[in-house]
Amino acid sequence: MRKQNEKNTSTSKTTSQRKRASSTRRERKPSRIPTELPILPIRDNVYFPHMLAPVLIGRERSLQAAKSALESHKMMLMVAQREVNVEDPNIDDLFQVGIIAEVVQVLQVPDGTLRVVFRGLERAQITRVTQTDPYLVVELEPLSVKEPRVKTDIEALMRMAVTLFEEIVQNERSVPPETIPAVMYIEHPGRLADTIAHFLPLKFTAKQEILETLDIHERLENTVRILRRELEVIEVQHRIRDRVEQEMGDTQREYYLREQMKIIQKELGERDERMSEVEEYREKIMQVGMPEDVLERAFKEVERLEKMPFASPEGSVIRTYLDTMLTLPWNQRTDDQMDIQEAALILDEDHYGLTKVKERILEFLSVRQLSGSLKGPILCFAGPPGVGKTSIGRSIARALGRKFVRISLGGVRDEAEIRGHRRTYVGALPGRIIQGLRQAGSKNPVFMLDEIDKLGYDFRGDPTSALLEALDPEQNDRFSDHYLEVPFDLSDVMFITTANLLETVPAPLRDRMEVIAFPGYTESEKLQIAISYLVPRNLERHGLTKKHLKFTDDALLKIIREYTREAGVRNLEREIATVCRKVARKVAEGAAKSILVRENTVETFLGARRYQFGIKEEKDEVGVATGLVYTEFGGDIVSVELSLVKGHEGRVLLTGQLGDVMKESAQAALTYIRSRAEQLNIDPEFNRKYDIHLHVPAGAIPKDGPSAGITMATALASALTNIPVRRDVAMTGEITLRGRVLPIGGVKEKVMAAHRAGIYEVILPSDNEKDLEEIPDHVRNAITFQFVKHVDEVLPIALAKAPGTLQARKNGKKNLVKA
Repeated sequence: MRKQNEKNTSTSKTTSQRKRASSTRRERKPSRIPTELPILPIRDNVYFPHMLAPVLIGRERSLQAAKSALESHKMMLMVAQREVNVEDPNIDDLFQVGIIAEVVQVLQVPDGTLRVVFRGLERAQITRVTQTDPYLVVELEPLSVKEPRVKTDIEALMRMAVTLFEEIVQNERSVPPETIPAVMYIEHPGRLADTIAHFLPLKFTAKQEILETLDIHERLENTVRILRRELEVIEVQHRIRDRVEQEMGDTQREYYLREQMKIIQKELGERDERMSEVEEYREKIMQVGMPEDVLERAFKEVERLEKMPFASPEGSVIRTYLDTMLTLPWNQRTDDQMDIQEAALILDEDHYGLTKVKERILEFLSVRQLSGSLKGPILCFAGPPGVGKTSIGRSIARALGRKFVRISLGGVRDEAEIRGHRRTYVGALPGRIIQGLRQAGSKNPVFMLDEIDKLGYDFRGDPTSALLEALDPEQNDRFSDHYLEVPFDLSDVMFITTANLLETVPAPLRDRMEVIAFPGYTESEKLQIAISYLVPRNLERHGLTKKHLKFTDDALLKIIREYTREAGVRNLEREIATVCRKVARKVAEGAAKSILVRENTVETFLGARRYQFGIKEEKDEVGVATGLVYTEFGGDIVSVELSLVKGHEGRVLLTGQLGDVMKESAQAALTYIRSRAEQLNIDPEFNRKYDIHLHVPAGAIPKDGPSAGITMATALASALTNIPVRRDVAMTGEITLRGRVLPIGGVKEKVMAAHRAGIYEVILPSDNEKDLEEIPDHVRNAITFQFVKHVDEVLPIALAKAPGTLQARKNGKKNLVKA
């Protein structure tokens, strides 16, 4: 019996195969492989190069050969037997082609046998027998075949082989599913054929045929042919099994006998724990309120559990599945808070500003109150970090009276994270969406999918594609999770996603969401947030009270302007926490009882200022115009500087890390000024007499966008006419070759930056007049707005006097929108 545990292989080598073996070009064998090796006969199996081969060695001659190899070079020639029942094979009982294998691991078994793990190195052919006793030793010739370049025909065969192998794995339980990834990413055609043959449950004669085929193209063709034959056999087996199952009919007889068994046990006062568990599952299933199709599936799983042995591994999988089904909120929901005013108070209590978000939530509540039913909206909060996208989700749940669930999608690359794993895998679990609902215990929570723009994808699937169904109101009422394998209704869930950049979110997914932009807080909003939220919260965290520490508004403004540069308030809260820690130490040491932080004392707590914010120029200058810019940290002002240097080439030098769009705007401004040379009373040949250098500080910060067009044109006109630019005027707008001024974005932030810098006259494109509604009243009332359609209107306003024949315009517009 011990000897029968050894695995051997056999097949006859045809004349054509011998020709292939001799005609195929061979590489020189590696110097580390001996020319003579002991033979290890194998029964009922064939091993391949690059594969691990666990072998139980029990025959006396094989044991002596193995021990000899272990004492020397640790290599053997593994050759399959032609006949399985031959106990003591000689050279004629063996095939002529085998594999050179090196010993990886050896285990001495108490009964005297050896368990050896070999690693296949390469094919080899027996050329001559050099020893027969006490074991076979042969002279061999390695059959190293050079892998060919993957051409179209070979690539087609490789794809066909992988596809057929996947179908066999899906239908043949003896081949584990984990072998599919191992096969899919093999690039060498010869190794692909060997690997597939190694994993498939083929007859050893078929494997030997593949081992002896040295031509790579022919080896792949043989592999595809064998795969097709195996697939046909599997299909026939399935048809036979289905026919047998139909003939068996239903299980009424078994059910009748089981019912009799229950009655007998009840009369005898015995209790069957197994039947008690099954009945308990049935009672719980009836109580949780599952839909009809889900109820039917749950009862089928209970019936499967009932028929299985108690200690069956499959029974444990079914119990875990049923427990998951029973804990899901199929019919549990929370009642929405329908008091609109109360919901508004809760939203205002937790967050300052964010008007559009709050309006959208109150609109949803209003419609829900009037209609009685409304599918949950799919919202996407897009904006820079720290502006309150995640925290507002919790406030929305509190305002609606719903449960709140948040999952972070940053770095998720596996589709199964969203849809779950199929139960065929060990340790399978539902996806994150189903797990979140299970955690909430309600089918209508506020469900936040955080950082949706940071999803990735790889060979395991694309998670963004899996989200398409969950975030589509038209089809998420029957969301399918791979683990549950039954539909789950997500139509009552209010999904909220967050993203920093919408560009990385795929268009189909972006189309399913209602995007609400979070533009970032203005300076005045940050001040109010600090006063109302950040300072009180940090005082409490650090064990301080208002008696211990107070901030003046000017001190908070200084921290905002000179110690933080962000769209949100995270760094602002860190700086306030730093001040609180230093004050807490002084209070704890008894060095101070009450501290008032003023503007001139901020540096004692936070050190020297880290950033500079834009302020207007000290005087009117020639060639220096003040522009308005919008960054991810909010608005700011920037000076566009232009100098003329005598030269003969008419070069235009643009510096300050300008992007392509901004460089094109500078070229457009230059062309426009040249076209208006006569009206501006400048030399039409100035471009031949002067080199033009345009610079935008700060040089270390990349800049781009078209909105500096009229600012560049104004600086150029000032330098050529020698008329200073007014320092109390800021401007923004895109310029065309004809001098038209086109609309731009970020008007609110840019105007706020001008107001902060002490500039009270702003030039804007006329098409941006509608954007003044977003500007706070106190800023809008303090600034005079000049709305222009053409650069000819800009220059008389921006320059100290109207250049050339252009007419001055002094009537600005103020308080255009009622407060």
